[in-house]
Amino acid sequence: MSEHTEQSTVVGADVDAIMAVIADFENYPQWVGAAREVTVLERDSRGRGTHVRFVLDAGVLADTYELRYEWSDDGTSVSWNLVSSDLQRGQQGSYRLTQQVHGSTKVTYSLTVDLQIPMISQLKRRAEKAITEAALSDLKKRVEG
Repeated sequence: MSEHTEQSTVVGADVDAIMAVIADFENYPQWVGAAREVTVLERDSRGRGTHVRFVLDAGVLADTYELRYEWSDDGTSVSWNLVSSDLQRGQQGSYRLTQQVHGSTKVTYSLTVDLQIPMISQLKRRAEKAITEAALSDLKKRVEG
């Protein structure tokens, strides 16, 4: 899983406001199109989810999977790794936030997904690109609301 897809966007909010939306897993079904159910299984001492179960239904693709999250001490990034899945062998991802001038923040999303079914690398990269684009767009809409 060495190759990954990475994209960035600028969101009109500060780092803390954006990270609060990213950490609010229970409300993902309200703004993440494919998320049907999200359950926090474990939390850290600050109340952030560290083990989370997702039930996704993207039409042709449905999956139930669990991710393990690691939150940076400075509050500017979060990364995750796959714990279990019906369809995936691996998933690694991260959000990195960089404060910009005038209260905006650059949000960089990195994602690598390894499916249990064989997939041509071009199709896999295209799917990762579509996922990262949608995630950044939905996050921006939710935060700037």
